[in-house]
Amino acid sequence: MEIKGALTLRKRQVLILFVLLGFSEAGPGSVRYSVVEETEIGSFIANLARDLGLGVEELSSREARIVSDDNEKHLHLNLLTGDLLLNEKLDREELCGSTEPCVLHFQVLLQNPLEFFRAELHIKDINDHSPTFLDKEILLKISESTTLGTTFLMESAQDLDIGSNSLQNYTISPNSHFYIKIQDSGDGKIYPELVLDRMLDHEEEPELRLTLVALDGGSPPRSGTTLVLIKVLDINDNSPEFSQRLYEVQVPEDTAIGSWVITISAKDLDAGNYGKISYIFLHASEDIRKTFEINPTSGEVRLISSLDFEVIQSYTINVQATDGGGLSEKCTLLITVMDINDNAPEVTMSSITNRVPENAPQTLVAVFSIRDQDSGDNGRMVCSIQDDLPFILKPTFKNFFTLVTEKPLDRESRDEYNVTITVTDMGTPRLTTQHHITVLVSDVNDNAPAFTQTSYTLFVPENNSPALHIGSVSATDADAGANAQLTYSLLPPPDPGLPLASLVSVNADNGHLFALRALDYEALQAFEFRVRATDRGAPALSGQALVRVRVLDANDNAPFVLYPPQNGSAPCTELVPRAAEPGYLVGKVVAVDGDSGQNAWLSYQLLRATEPGLFGVWAHNGEVRTARPLSERDAPRQRLLVLVKDNGEPPLSASVTLHVLLVDGFSQPYLPARDAAADAAPADPLTVYLVVALAAVSSLFLFSLLALVAVRLCRRSGAAWAGGCAAPGGRFPGPLVDVSGAGTLSQSYPYEVCLTGGTGTDEFKFLKPIIPSLPVLDTSRNAEENENFRNSFGFGIQ
Repeated sequence: MEIKGALTLRKRQVLILFVLLGFSEAGPGSVRYSVVEETEIGSFIANLARDLGLGVEELSSREARIVSDDNEKHLHLNLLTGDLLLNEKLDREELCGSTEPCVLHFQVLLQNPLEFFRAELHIKDINDHSPTFLDKEILLKISESTTLGTTFLMESAQDLDIGSNSLQNYTISPNSHFYIKIQDSGDGKIYPELVLDRMLDHEEEPELRLTLVALDGGSPPRSGTTLVLIKVLDINDNSPEFSQRLYEVQVPEDTAIGSWVITISAKDLDAGNYGKISYIFLHASEDIRKTFEINPTSGEVRLISSLDFEVIQSYTINVQATDGGGLSEKCTLLITVMDINDNAPEVTMSSITNRVPENAPQTLVAVFSIRDQDSGDNGRMVCSIQDDLPFILKPTFKNFFTLVTEKPLDRESRDEYNVTITVTDMGTPRLTTQHHITVLVSDVNDNAPAFTQTSYTLFVPENNSPALHIGSVSATDADAGANAQLTYSLLPPPDPGLPLASLVSVNADNGHLFALRALDYEALQAFEFRVRATDRGAPALSGQALVRVRVLDANDNAPFVLYPPQNGSAPCTELVPRAAEPGYLVGKVVAVDGDSGQNAWLSYQLLRATEPGLFGVWAHNGEVRTARPLSERDAPRQRLLVLVKDNGEPPLSASVTLHVLLVDGFSQPYLPARDAAADAAPADPLTVYLVVALAAVSSLFLFSLLALVAVRLCRRSGAAWAGGCAAPGGRFPGPLVDVSGAGTLSQSYPYEVCLTGGTGTDEFKFLKPIIPSLPVLDTSRNAEENENFRNSFGFGIQ
């Protein structure tokens, strides 16, 4: 035959696997490439960087990636070279089936800024599949009375390849009765028909066995065969007739397996066996045979497998009705699958950033795409997130969305967000898909350290041991990580004379304060300084706090006696007339204490005396007074040991000896000794300063009082001695004034010594205290007061 001859003349060609590269505009902003199926993994397709007009460095810096519409990783982008490579072997028949052209759509996703490039990859077919017959044997029953030229429909072969590699021709094994005629169905497929070329004779040859060969157009061509069994029948002159040439039915895709779909019916006017009709699917693909079945006797079509609208939307089935005599007729059954909302939306994350810096607005968090395999309203989708979050969704390209921050975030207010992306379709019932993203807010150093107190007051006892922990300061930082790690340091004091570096130090890690040396309350009662807390952020932030240190006094100073002076000179003697009444002020012990508070509260106590019970000491002011009247039996020289004790813990004390001379009147022997002792002992500087300071306050009153008394005494004693009143030539201790609680006299006690003038002996005439403007008291009252004074010391006169 001519076709067979043409095939024998065709030259054999060798298939060479190579990549067909093409680049052309597939629309605004899209590029097109092509590749032969079954190309090895890693094969080069194109240089994507050059085709997009981008640099290789830009592809890497902008994190370029390939996103396919079917979410499969067929391709790989080498960011170092910009080459687009195959990530897997592509099978055109698996990806596209019989669809031509076979196109994989993908996008090139670039970030910073976000940008999309559309691209297509066309997969070229190769002749890798041979034609196959689904039936290993085709049975034909042909009446012997069949006229010449009668055609018989044959089952067609299946070839998964397309184009020139698909099924192109049929041949039949050599015989004397039949030849093959090829028919075009109009949809690009060819079907073989067996044509009777010579009359059959049932008696001569009741059965014929022929081989039907299907050839494709590949180079070299591939082929498939099936056995054609022809049984020659007796005459049958009526063919089956269908009530309609086209049957149409709509079936929901969720129809249960085993459900009735439709009944195909045909009639035959013949009687007997020739009028019995059987039904089969003619030229049915494997998908049809797996999905539907037809009852050969009744023509009922039932569902034997689940339908999926997203895979196949309709089925076109040829149904053949054959009577008992072998005559047949065909009709077409069109089954349309009705979509139902059985596919929930899908969310595919292309890029996600789990950590977002605070204080940065419009920060890209995620890039994702959504899709729904349903159609119509079932495939329309609405994408949303929670309303109470500082994030917004922005549609970008096709079904791609970006999740960005709506406003600057504050990690200190909230450091984590759970974002739920909700995608809902518009079908009935509505289906929803949710995708959860946890966004962590990374810290920025935007909070300065803050101390728990603006100022701290620390109390440190004096004489502390060096390196003593005296307290702590504490600061907090609302930031996190290194931004919240604090370092403490001392700031230079406002007083440049304060040696802060030698007084205290601070632990840089925990804020503990230490005294570097022993503190002395008497030298430094208090000081203050500032502590700074600095975090480790960039730039670093700091805070300050004021620290006041109060040195607590310790009882480390014993009382110091100012009077009588303790300078190693001759003792100072107090003169007391024997006519002195009880309560007569003999003198006063004056002492001071360098401490403060109760450590400086002094008390006085008479430890020993020459005549016990003769003198007493007031515990609070140190005044020494007579406790009873003096008698002739009392020794003229009295020695009193007075103890001065502070109120500290433990108490410290000092003692002083007071010498008292009992005299009846002034005489020469007493004065030189007293004057010599006074001249020999230089005045103590502290005593002098104290006396001068106190005398300056009361000098005007004292001088006026002394002048008035001296004038009155001179007038009264003018007849007794011509020289009048004059001060003695020797020095006497000046008056001491006490400030209550400080250890000095509470009032002035001046003495006047009147000497005779013009005598050679300078004898004492009298010695008496000058008490100005004293009222005259009656005897009984004086006696009562003397008794009270004696009782205050715990002793009396027997």
